[in-house]
Amino acid sequence: MDFELESYVAGILRDIRERGIEAVREYSKKFDNYDGPFRVTEEEFREAVESIPERDRETILRTVERLWEYHERQKPKEELFVKNGSLYGLIYRPIRRIGIYVPGGKPLPSTLMMVAVPAKIAGVKEIAVTIPPKNGKINPYVLYVAKLLGIDEVYKLGGVQAIGAMAYGVGMKKVDKIFGPGNKFVNEAKRQVFGVVGIDSLAGPSEIAVIADETAEREYVLADLLSQLEHGKDSRAWLLTTSGELAEYCSREGIEVILCESLEECAEKANEIAPEHLEIITARPMELVDLIENAGAIYLGSYTPVPAADYFLGVNHVLPTGGAAKFSGVLTVRDFLKPISLAQVSREEFLSERELGLRLAEIEGMAFHRRSMEVRK
Repeated sequence: MDFELESYVAGILRDIRERGIEAVREYSKKFDNYDGPFRVTEEEFREAVESIPERDRETILRTVERLWEYHERQKPKEELFVKNGSLYGLIYRPIRRIGIYVPGGKPLPSTLMMVAVPAKIAGVKEIAVTIPPKNGKINPYVLYVAKLLGIDEVYKLGGVQAIGAMAYGVGMKKVDKIFGPGNKFVNEAKRQVFGVVGIDSLAGPSEIAVIADETAEREYVLADLLSQLEHGKDSRAWLLTTSGELAEYCSREGIEVILCESLEECAEKANEIAPEHLEIITARPMELVDLIENAGAIYLGSYTPVPAADYFLGVNHVLPTGGAAKFSGVLTVRDFLKPISLAQVSREEFLSERELGLRLAEIEGMAFHRRSMEVRK
């Protein structure tokens, strides 16, 4: 735990809780050099849409269509069953209002697509988007994606102040859950507001691991490893291989090469790492899938590089990092839905089975629990 970071972020969040919009304005001026209106106007949306070349509009539209087709299949059906005249099961309801944080360093319209598409499929009614402004403006491609997906609530807000504004309802209506990646300050802010609102995850630096044998095209493997290091100096890349020639070829700065005796050992090492992205480029990649327990996403074969998944395949690129793949997974439509337990018990089943509840209430010393079941005839 970085206690200095924790204290620093806590101070900003406390200030936002206490002073509200004035504090948000001060931090926006300090960190983003912006002191104008926060909400993007309809005129700004229109200017952004008009500035996008027709070719790029088509690229974004086709990408959204692929994302929609893939994610629509994830929507769960209500799981109900009848037993002894009683009804049991789960029903699903969308989160009413979410916030999406889009990083501003390198504006990422793909991030907005990856989060907003499954949210829309889930039936989320209200979506607020925050993104740090550059020279007082929002990247037009991000605004175009928002407009395409029917999102008109976009704010020129970044950093801790954006997370605080969404979590505490400062300058906007409070959200119920916050999604989207950010730097260490944004992540720490998300961690600290968890409980006040829900959060998706604490996404860290990008990661890739590649399992490859002697059949892998070495240029493909190296290009894929370097692609994720491009995200930043904290990004990590591992090559797990049985090929000494490939190991030597990919021995570059930033790439951790592990030479293994077998592909089974490669899979074991991958499970220890629990990478965000795992590529398997071997003669028979499917044979290794059953051995993989921990990975945010698995990409098989020579033509499923991580960048393709980041952009156009339709799979989601919001994935667990920092070993979190050992206990969490890829963003899906279900992340925007709440399962609600449903039961309607018949008189016959209640009376025939209530002795179980009466005895458990006695064991736990809960007299009024017992009475609630006992009075029914």
